[in-house]
Amino acid sequence: MYRTKREYEVSWFQENPAPSLELIARAGLSNEAEIIDIGGGASRLVDGLIDRRFRRITVLDLSAAALADAKTRLGRAGAGVEWVVADVTRWHPTRTYDLWHDRAAFHFLTDPTDREAYIACLKKAVGPSGHVVIGTFAPDGPERCSGLPIIRYDADALAAVVGAEFTLVDCRRHDHLTPGGNTQHFQFSVFQRN
Repeated sequence: MYRTKREYEVSWFQENPAPSLELIARAGLSNEAEIIDIGGGASRLVDGLIDRRFRRITVLDLSAAALADAKTRLGRAGAGVEWVVADVTRWHPTRTYDLWHDRAAFHFLTDPTDREAYIACLKKAVGPSGHVVIGTFAPDGPERCSGLPIIRYDADALAAVVGAEFTLVDCRRHDHLTPGGNTQHFQFSVFQRN
């Protein structure tokens, strides 16, 4: 998608990632916290984290082109960000994170094996008392995105997938207005490791 469309032309483009930033702020992390954004691509979340003076940010995405766009946009401000081109279902984290963020990546995993690999990776990557923020299409959200099938979740369904070693601590709906003027119903769930 990033080879054929500009950042602001994809349906998931969000000028201001306010819902994610608000949920991250509620976690009460220090500026030294390790934060990873899964499927972050060219997202503006990294900009908001840098603006809030977080120093240890990792952005992981399948698309080298999307990460290159974000790096270019940030310039010197993004020099301290770790950019990882990887498929999260095959990635092996080398350290633990205080916060795992995913806005609209997990719901693309329609194969049970991919979902299991994602959750196994999450469990390796999130440290003790770490937080997990996952945004997916809500039960009344779209059934497809960019022509691809997705799985819709409510907070309880997502909690069942994430597993008992994480406690659901917050959830909320968000209506995302796409660049094309369509509304997509999202739900964000926040978990904390027991």
